[in-house]
Amino acid sequence: QVQLVESGGGLVQAGGSLKLSCAVSGRVVSTNRMGWYRQAPGKQRELVAGITSGGSTNYADSVKGRFTISRDNAKNTVYLQMNNLKPEETAVYYCGLGSWGQPGYWGQGTQVTVSS
Repeated sequence: QVQLVESGGGLVQAGGSLKLSCAVSGRVVSTNRMGWYRQAPGKQRELVAGITSGGSTNYADSVKGRFTISRDNAKNTVYLQMNNLKPEETAVYYCGLGSWGQPGYWGQGTQVTVSS
């Protein structure tokens, strides 16, 4: 059984930082493509950052230079460090395992709220 469990969301002021975690069981993160996505109210879910099995990373233009995706193979966990957060980045953030276009597995999501 594959499970992805996100944590680390919360309320932060604009300009602040949060670090999200995605703990995975049932699959090995280092051999899978992983991604962080977000979905704001009334909007489609979008890829924010991704990491390949080889360690290459990919970011949405809007977060380049502020967000960093990483993984800890020993903990089988993927992280998203988010700095200089903006109010418009308020959304539910999801972790996905598999293709960035259509992950095979999703976590339950964690709410990130950025106040102005």
